[in-house]
Amino acid sequence: MIVLETEAKIRRWYHVGKQSIKEIARTLGISRNTVRRIVRQPSVGNAYKRAGQPVPKLGKYKEKLEFWLLEDSKLVKNQRCSSRKLYDRLKAEGYAGAYDSVQRFVKQWLLDSGRSGQAYVPLYFSPAEAYQFDWSQETVELDGIVQVVKVAQFRLCFSRLSFVVAYCRETQEMLFDAHDKAFSFFDGLPLRGIYDNMKTAIDVVFFGKNRQFNRRFLQMQNHYLIEPTACTPAAGWEKGQVENQVGNIREWLFVPRLKFSNLAALNEHLREACLNLARTRKHPDQKSLSIYEVYEEQERGILRPLIPPFNGYSERSCKASSTCLVSFDRNHYSVDCRYANHTVSLRVYAARLEVTTDGKVIAEHKREFGRDKTIYNPWHYVPLLERKPGALRNGAPFIEWELPVSLQKVREHLMKRKGGDREYVHVLSAIQSFGLEAVQVGCELALEDQAISSSYILNVLSRLRPTDAKVVLATPDTLKLEHEPEANCDRYEAMMRSA
Repeated sequence: MIVLETEAKIRRWYHVGKQSIKEIARTLGISRNTVRRIVRQPSVGNAYKRAGQPVPKLGKYKEKLEFWLLEDSKLVKNQRCSSRKLYDRLKAEGYAGAYDSVQRFVKQWLLDSGRSGQAYVPLYFSPAEAYQFDWSQETVELDGIVQVVKVAQFRLCFSRLSFVVAYCRETQEMLFDAHDKAFSFFDGLPLRGIYDNMKTAIDVVFFGKNRQFNRRFLQMQNHYLIEPTACTPAAGWEKGQVENQVGNIREWLFVPRLKFSNLAALNEHLREACLNLARTRKHPDQKSLSIYEVYEEQERGILRPLIPPFNGYSERSCKASSTCLVSFDRNHYSVDCRYANHTVSLRVYAARLEVTTDGKVIAEHKREFGRDKTIYNPWHYVPLLERKPGALRNGAPFIEWELPVSLQKVREHLMKRKGGDREYVHVLSAIQSFGLEAVQVGCELALEDQAISSSYILNVLSRLRPTDAKVVLATPDTLKLEHEPEANCDRYEAMMRSA
């Protein structure tokens, strides 16, 4: 392609210098046809544009390619063939041309059919009116292990303030927890939330904008008094801000790959990074102000005040096994042995689990995200030891049981004698009545006196238990006696003499 300076030089040499086309072509080393075209064009700078792109090898395959494109247009977007896939299919049919020819043809066909290059209406949001939400998938390194995390992304539509938080799952309880953290970060509540048609929020997609929202999701929205709005399927432009944010956040925060010891440290870093981005990046509409300045000056004061967090859990029913375990997400968690073989409710939070029955919490555990793990709480099995004391020696819940040093020493002494396991169970059972600290003191005294037995320890606990002070009741005037009885032995002696 001839640059603009060369075209100007050719025109000057020809029109002013009166040089011939042959002479100019020989001097510049270009063809005479090129020089002739330049000197004949009416103005400088008209770019050369080819009238038509020859595709000789694609010629007989055009009809087949158009047929495939037409069939693809009837499918949903994620099921359509890419240009590369169409090229591979044509090669299987005998096409020997280049991929570029297929790519140009597909692009032009989409433009001509109105299926590409769509126009959109710019959107405007008032301060504190709405936020947009979306999930993304990022790769990080936690404790030396490379893994994929799910990142909840929020964006205030007016100020463009962003917030992201990472989780191991993309489940409903994670969604609830992410909203709690986001509203705390924004220090207020907008009026409306804009979502895509994710299954954790929407059960059924009807025609148009009608949706059947998930019951628990609606409870969260009603708790915060936020109106949920769902986008039209395959219309990402309706929440284009957060859609663009996903790619930007990946480039700004997750490249190069982040390395942290755990998820909590990662999320603390992401929170600070969101604040730094807001303070350093300019607002797209108010370029004289940063995003954080627009948020502080124009939106923060309009947001509705925060309220207590939503009790965001997903609940399901399950049955405790005969070994006092409930299963969730390919892991097992212990429950109180008194509820073995009972149907219980499992409340799953983002970072913990609660097992309840009749509104009473019978077990609580930190949530595990691995697989095939069993999480025991040994205290759940202590009441069962009263009937099965032998399980104390090889019971799985007691293998790695960390107890105070004095209790461990008492256990070592008692387990050496016959019937010592039953005695030690009596000591453990006393913890429910006297408390762990009191039993620990009792064991220390037993070790000092070298009288290590359950009866001695229980006796010490009974003697150390504080007694309630006597309460003196005031006698009403109506119950007071005019002549109160006296303890007089002389009267008794007189009665005996008279008898």
